[in-house]
Amino acid sequence: MSAWIRQGHRWLSIVFTLTVIANFAVRPFGEPPNWLTYSPLLPLFLLMFSGLYMFVLPYTAKGRTNRIAG
Repeated sequence: MSAWIRQGHRWLSIVFTLTVIANFAVRPFGEPPNWLTYSPLLPLFLLMFSGLYMFVLPYTAKGRTNRIAG
């Protein structure tokens, strides 16, 4: 499961980057539509949750190792 979340996090970062680039690329031609303006938010929130999961994972694994060894 952890490998899937890591791979998903990588793909989400690519999607997020592309939506931000699209936002800045359209700005010189006028105000972009709302769907384009807010499109980076969904990947950003998903990145936040997957990143928090990966951040906490080593700490929970350490706790499991200590219980098994102890």
